[in-house]
Amino acid sequence: MVSPSERVVVGIDNGATKNNATVLDAAGRFLVDRMYEIPSRVAEGPASAIDSMAETMELVLRDIGVERERVVAVGLDTPGPASADGVISVKGATNFAQPGWWGFDVRAGLEERIGLPVVYNNDGNAAALYAHHVLLGADAMTSSSVSAIVGTGLGGGVIESGQVVRGATGMAGELGHVRIATDGILADDQPMPICGCGNAGDVESIASLTGIVRNLLPYWLGRYPEHPLAALPLADAAKAVRGYGVDGDEMALALFDQQAAALGRLFTIAANYSDPAVYFVGGGVVEAASHFGEWFLERVRVHTQLREEQAAIARFVLVPDRDMAGARGSALAAAAALTR
Repeated sequence: MVSPSERVVVGIDNGATKNNATVLDAAGRFLVDRMYEIPSRVAEGPASAIDSMAETMELVLRDIGVERERVVAVGLDTPGPASADGVISVKGATNFAQPGWWGFDVRAGLEERIGLPVVYNNDGNAAALYAHHVLLGADAMTSSSVSAIVGTGLGGGVIESGQVVRGATGMAGELGHVRIATDGILADDQPMPICGCGNAGDVESIASLTGIVRNLLPYWLGRYPEHPLAALPLADAAKAVRGYGVDGDEMALALFDQQAAALGRLFTIAANYSDPAVYFVGGGVVEAASHFGEWFLERVRVHTQLREEQAAIARFVLVPDRDMAGARGSALAAAAALTR
């Protein structure tokens, strides 16, 4: 029998290409301080992906020397849209495009595979929860925040009084699919961005890696046909453009300023809807050199329209421990569920 002080929970962050994991002990300490980037195998379908999640858990436990018997629950996050219980949208999602995923219960699938309780959040909510509690500490339960996580898609999370706002079906905080006004963001001759979900001009169609591939980079390379990225396949160029932004490249900065403007429009909506105290930005776009992350965050702030009273107290902050935030937020959610 494992004593309460020896119990741990595991947090698994599932993404389009890789999984990451962490372990949280009974004293509230994270026992993992680095990424465990295990191929997620999502494109192979649910069975392979579930196996990969289980293998990720086993790997991290083995690596830090924690017996599996000590694990009492697992927190899991995946990209959305998905229900509060972890059922992927029946229309699929950016990262779950294969029909086998549509309507699939990923939480139950992992729970059955590993024989342990699994607590589910979407990835934006998990990162938002972690960021909120780390930044605000003792004030977390009396404060509010909104987070935008820029990755393959655009994840998000809304935290009110320290708790994730889930909504009636669990799909609250799907900020990527909020449509925004694009005037002042797009150039006069720039086509309307189209999201993988079919929306025209939603946040994800601009502020995401998918948005760069589908919408932004084809336009900007047309403006800069001699740019070195024009010689690369579009998918490779999209992954490389951040490095050019870090180096101050004119075209890359124009592209990323459009992404920042889209997030500013999103946060302006949030300011008028839920009036949060903190606006978090996370994801790959800000995980490069620190000066670029700070530049991008400042551009988001400039593009966010706040009332004078809001601007006096609002904070714009990069998600802390950005590459670990999802897994750690999932672990926090699992630990909290055990105490209810």
